[in-house]
Amino acid sequence: ADEFQTLVDPSERLSPGVAALTGLNDRMLRGAPRPSVAVQRFLAFAGDAVLVAHNARFDLSFLDREVERLTGSRLANPVVDTVPLARRLLAGRVPRASLAHLAHFVGTSVEPCHRALPDAQATAEVLLVLIGLAQERGARTVADVVALAGTRTRRVYDKRHLVHGAPPSPGVYVWRDRHEHVLYVGRARDLRARLRSYFRSDRQRPAVEAALGAVERIEWTVYGSELEAALVELRLIRELRPPANARVARPDRYVWLRKRGDGVVCSTQPSAVGPLRSRRRAQLAARALQAEELERPALALPRVRRRLAELADARRFEDAARLRDRLQALERVCRELERHARLRAVERCIVAPAAELGHAKAFFVSGGRVCAERTLPPGGGAYLEIEAGLAATRRGRSGDTDLDELFLVGQFLRRPPPELRIVPLERDAILRAATWAAAPAPPRAEGRARTPAPARADGARLF
Repeated sequence: ADEFQTLVDPSERLSPGVAALTGLNDRMLRGAPRPSVAVQRFLAFAGDAVLVAHNARFDLSFLDREVERLTGSRLANPVVDTVPLARRLLAGRVPRASLAHLAHFVGTSVEPCHRALPDAQATAEVLLVLIGLAQERGARTVADVVALAGTRTRRVYDKRHLVHGAPPSPGVYVWRDRHEHVLYVGRARDLRARLRSYFRSDRQRPAVEAALGAVERIEWTVYGSELEAALVELRLIRELRPPANARVARPDRYVWLRKRGDGVVCSTQPSAVGPLRSRRRAQLAARALQAEELERPALALPRVRRRLAELADARRFEDAARLRDRLQALERVCRELERHARLRAVERCIVAPAAELGHAKAFFVSGGRVCAERTLPPGGGAYLEIEAGLAATRRGRSGDTDLDELFLVGQFLRRPPPELRIVPLERDAILRAATWAAAPAPPRAEGRARTPAPARADGARLF
């Protein structure tokens, strides 16, 4: 029926990102109306018509702010957002609900280009298609179309009261059903945000979604750091084996590589090569190895690659495909073994805040495992706890490797959160780190957070 467009002078220079996205520049905006004038002209043009926009919340936030400044109230027009409407009506038919994807799918005559009028024209053509699909679902009025575009409330939303009172602190949470059976165990750096997310976000993976449907009670325990919570979570999952945590690896399923005659086999009997978490990957890697290559599997890679090239040149494609799978498994096993070796060589103490005020928590890592965990109180008692932890570390260096715990600690060693201090296994270094970790955070200034001290106390890189 009619069209309206105008540029707006923001009275400040455009940022390079906006200029690159829209193709506008400061010279083009000279002489354009100020925002208040442009909005008044738009309101006179739109009247009481239904407003349609792609991602309407974004566009309306600008209009509402200016209209509220001018009139003291926000827009009262009904609004149709083509993003949720397209997601509902074109589910599974378009990879994304962006305007560019929808315009390509519909075949609009105008290509959206991040400029107001072409984007509005493309949105209008998309809207006509969506209205036709909405009519097929029984929509007859604007209210019906708005209802189709509305967010559908998930049934589990009614259970959000289960997480009331959760603190914004690190911790571990446990879901239980009406019979008090444990359904799921998880950890969070922020318990409140994590637990609330289950009842706000889209559907979870099937096992967690099923647990959400059956959960009747959620309990949580606060810890001083995410590392402590992660270790507790791992141990609880092993002890309780909740059905929704089925993807977590179990130590009783570890495998090793060992010699058998002239070849190599995958075995549950511990050996020098392992442990490995994937039995299938270990079996494929074993078929690519020879007995004399077992001590250093990486040396077999050039030989296997040459053989793969020979099979491809000879057009023996089925044999080449089988060898390719074995080569890929061997490469991953070699990377995993190299990672084991690096982590087993780590001799460090990780110091973090404890849940008790004024205390610190020390994790003594050596020989590929957490050999000891000690809570360090203020005062002279910290010396005794540190000495006990160091003594337990010396005794525990020859223990079995806990692969999941090793990888878990490795994640925190690689990218330590700001509250962690990583120091050598020395009493004085641990004590200094504990003093820092146990100190209360200074009051926050407006808009500024506490500046964390470096997580590494000795300045060296672990990986």
